[in-house]
Amino acid sequence: MSREEVFERLNEVFRDVFDEEDITVDEGTTAEDIDGWDSLEHINLMAAVESEFGIKFSMGQIVTAKWQISFCRRSETGSW
Repeated sequence: MSREEVFERLNEVFRDVFDEEDITVDEGTTAEDIDGWDSLEHINLMAAVESEFGIKFSMGQIVTAKWQISFCRRSETGSW
C-alpha cells in the first residue's frame, strides 16, 4: 500500500470519527490540530484505525499517539 493510499484511508477514518468532512491529516497531525480530539475520541479513533487496517496498536502507542509516522512507514513495507 502506498503512502497516498494510507492517507486516503486515514482521512476517511478521521472524517468518520470526528464527523467532519474537511479533515485532512498528514504525518505531523496531532490532537491539537483537530477540534474535539479529546481522550475519549482518541480511543474511538485508535479503534477505528485498527479496524480499518486490520492491525493492533500497543498500549504505549495508543497512550502517546506516536503511531503516525511508524504506521505510514509500516504500511509502505507491508510489515504490520
